[in-house]
Amino acid sequence: MDKFKIRDASGWTMFVFGVLALLLGLLGLIRPEILLSLLGFSALDRAARAAGDYTLVFITASAMASFNMGVYYILAVANDYKKFYKWTVPFRTLTFIVFSLLVLTNLAPIPFFGIGLWEGLGALATGLALRSENRKPAAKG
Repeated sequence: MDKFKIRDASGWTMFVFGVLALLLGLLGLIRPEILLSLLGFSALDRAARAAGDYTLVFITASAMASFNMGVYYILAVANDYKKFYKWTVPFRTLTFIVFSLLVLTNLAPIPFFGIGLWEGLGALATGLALRSENRKPAAKG
C-alpha cells in the first residue's frame, strides 16, 4: 500500500460502506444501547435487565463484527482488491433480503429495515459501479 488512493466509483462505494461500518461498530462497542435505539429496539437501562438477558452482549459482538468488516472494506480499497468488491455484492444482497424479511415478519421493528436498505443500496451501487468499470476500455500505457 504505497499511497492510499481511491481509484474509481466502486472503490468509493466500498470505502464509504467501510467507514460507516467501522464507525457504527465503534459506537456499538462503546454504547450498545445507542445502537439498539438507532435500530428501533427498546434500550433498557443495564440495571433493568433481567439475569440471563444477553442483548447487550449480542449487540456488542455484532458491533465488533461491523467494526472488523469496516476495516476489511477499507483495506480492500487501499489495495484496490476488486475480487473482494465482487464478492460483497451477492452477500450484501442476501443481507438485504434477510433483514427485510425480519421486518416484514414483525421479528424486528421498522427502523431495522434501514440496515437492509443500506446493504441493498450498497450492493446495487457497488455492482453498478463494477459493471460500468468493466465496460470501459483499459487504459493504454
